[in-house]
Amino acid sequence: MKKIVMLAAAGLIAASLFALGGSDEKASSSSGATTITFWAFPTFFQNNGAPAGSYEQEQIRKFEAANPGIKVRLETIDFTSGPDKIVASIEGGTAPDVLFDAPGRIIDYGKQGKLANLNDMFTAAFKSDIGNNALVAACSDGKNYYMYPISASPFYMGINKELWEKVGALKYVNLEGDRTWTTENFIKAMQCFKGTGTPGLSVYCGGQGGDQGTRALVTNLYSARIANQANTKYTIDSPEGIKALKLLKSMVDEGLIDAGMDIAAADELQLFSQQKLASTICWGTSNAKNYATKDFTALSIPFPSDDGVPELEYLVNGFCVFNNNDTAKIEAAKKFIKFLCDDSANVIQTGAFPVKQSMGNLYGQNDAEMNLLARFTKYYGPYYNTMDGFANMRTEWWNMLQFIFSNKKTVEKAAADYVKASNAGM
Repeated sequence: MKKIVMLAAAGLIAASLFALGGSDEKASSSSGATTITFWAFPTFFQNNGAPAGSYEQEQIRKFEAANPGIKVRLETIDFTSGPDKIVASIEGGTAPDVLFDAPGRIIDYGKQGKLANLNDMFTAAFKSDIGNNALVAACSDGKNYYMYPISASPFYMGINKELWEKVGALKYVNLEGDRTWTTENFIKAMQCFKGTGTPGLSVYCGGQGGDQGTRALVTNLYSARIANQANTKYTIDSPEGIKALKLLKSMVDEGLIDAGMDIAAADELQLFSQQKLASTICWGTSNAKNYATKDFTALSIPFPSDDGVPELEYLVNGFCVFNNNDTAKIEAAKKFIKFLCDDSANVIQTGAFPVKQSMGNLYGQNDAEMNLLARFTKYYGPYYNTMDGFANMRTEWWNMLQFIFSNKKTVEKAAADYVKASNAGM
């Protein structure tokens, strides 16, 4: 019954999407133009408080003026209902021609055979300009390239400077250079928050939202890895992973940090902005913009690590082209995404950094924060978000943390079960 209901729902959505697009398709065929549909999550910043999609529509007008034989129809989607809407459109045969998203979903669609490969766009010169093998690999399933990237930005920590100063913890953070710091100093800093009524941070595990932050914290503490180098299996049950999980468990038990059993990243960020948490482990260019407050100074720092050299998780923004069995549309779509990605102004509008080194510093030498974050990009770690079974692994991850912090399983047992279930899910 569930499958029947889901298929019926998908059919209704597909039918409605078809109805919306009918008039455009007829108009394009009569005019001789090729019409492509473009679905976009709200990644581009809008100017002067304009409604979602306004900036994208401006770029579409520029593209159409330069390419009179192509028309682009925009539809904005949100992060709550968007993923399901994409799936429904794929199942209903009404997938868009272009989608602006991140590798996790895009590469999965490619593996399912739903996308046109973009191999011809990944020239030797383009890959050399990116200059980061892990980032290039994030655009591929290992055989074909399915995502054309426009920008990338690191995930890192944010700390409340005034709260850290008040409890004497700020002296343990390096505020020079790239601000890299050690696990030893992290422990000392968190000890300063004991008994203050404000946890040093939260290892939120009430859901999978923003779970890259909790994984980055765990892996950096003692140089553990979520997956092996070949991205063929999950490996947090390593001695380094066990050691890190045990450390966090002991810190929760001692009242230095909070387990966050009932919250996910959005809640953690809200608590940080309300000064109910001294730090956030889900800071990034977008969150820093959305949760900015004048009540305190938020300092950006990388995750602490045993060797003082962090490996950061990172976001990659990019585009894919669905294979809707129309060569003209595929070629038009590829021309459109290259048009968007080659314009540095569009990179800036994502609030991230260009993937192409040739674009240089887009934020100017006087922007100290963006220059700091640009230096963080050299600490990008291995990219495992496109591994088989990634979605299943995310569920197993926060469940593992729940088992550990609730004392329902030992660290060793919880990690072993997580790895077993995650690898089986591949």
